[in-house]
Amino acid sequence: MGSITRGIANNILGNGAVDGTDALSGTIPATNIANATLDNLTAFPPSVSAGIPQVASDPPAPSEGDVWYNTTTYKLKVRGLGAGTWATGGNLGTARSGMGSAGIQTEALGFGGIDTATTGATEEYDGSAWTAGGNLGTARYQPRGAGTQTAALGFGGSTPSSPPLSNATEEYDGSAWTAGGNLGTARNGVGTAGTQTAALAFGGLVPPPTVVTTATEEYDGSTWTANPTGLNTARRLMGSAGTQTAALGFGGYIPPSVSAATEEYDGSAWTTVNSLNTASYGLAGAGIQTAALAFGGNNASFVRIGATEEYDGSIWTTSPGSLATARVAIGGTGTQTVGLAFGGFTTVAVAATEEWTKSTSNLEVTLT
Repeated sequence: MGSITRGIANNILGNGAVDGTDALSGTIPATNIANATLDNLTAFPPSVSAGIPQVASDPPAPSEGDVWYNTTTYKLKVRGLGAGTWATGGNLGTARSGMGSAGIQTEALGFGGIDTATTGATEEYDGSAWTAGGNLGTARYQPRGAGTQTAALGFGGSTPSSPPLSNATEEYDGSAWTAGGNLGTARNGVGTAGTQTAALAFGGLVPPPTVVTTATEEYDGSTWTANPTGLNTARRLMGSAGTQTAALGFGGYIPPSVSAATEEYDGSAWTTVNSLNTASYGLAGAGIQTAALAFGGNNASFVRIGATEEYDGSIWTTSPGSLATARVAIGGTGTQTVGLAFGGFTTVAVAATEEWTKSTSNLEVTLT
């Protein structure tokens, strides 16, 4: 870098003016400058440092909006906001609504539901196409699912026979369904989370009379156990995500109203947190408690919507990316960054499948 000069006035006049006509001048030696390039920020004042983490290397999985200072590269960084979009996937073999679901975007499972009649049909998705799997032992509408494509759980729902609400639980091994332990309370439109051996069921419509419930049950791979602490808001047809010990329930139907309420479960109790931006029911969910996705459903005016919202563990943010086909009673699975939507009802049952992708690369922006 070039030299930096200095000037010192040698006289202050009586009227207060500076007389610089005889100023002394010179050059500040480069050795007196801590960083000759003057390109890097090496420290923050205490008031700033207290609010910005200082790390020797970038965090491996920062959340959107996180800010940190890298003390090795002398860079202040922020995790930017990624854009999510829905793209067309392969259609279901059979158009239907009110399906159960499990798995991830490239290894998904859809089962049950209704078109002209209630069905037990199961289909498997490989990331591009659906193929037939083994049928449920009990055909039903609005069953719920948990787990993976090769180790799934299906439970609850409505059957075409009496009694209309089912407590049946079935386990899928990748080719066939076998009976598991029954739910303590028969119901449909229940919220769900977890795996085949550690599942959660909450809310839904129960008999008699047919009313919405707050009841929560936990499955250990063979038996359902009731938790005495239920949801704070009774409802059915809600979206859900997460695990048995860290679950999320959102939206839903509380006759005659549509809900935007969101609750978090910690393995023992439910806590009400920030609501969805758009109240809806018959929507689907994906992801985990701190990174969830909500999409589709009917809004408070009972109109089909394609709206997509993302939850960061605190607040819901409406995404600019909406489903191409707005629908209710939609199936869904996956994660907040790689999700899947399939089936549902517009004015008829549909076979449409859509894949959600949200970019997570090149989002670390260096502030200058």
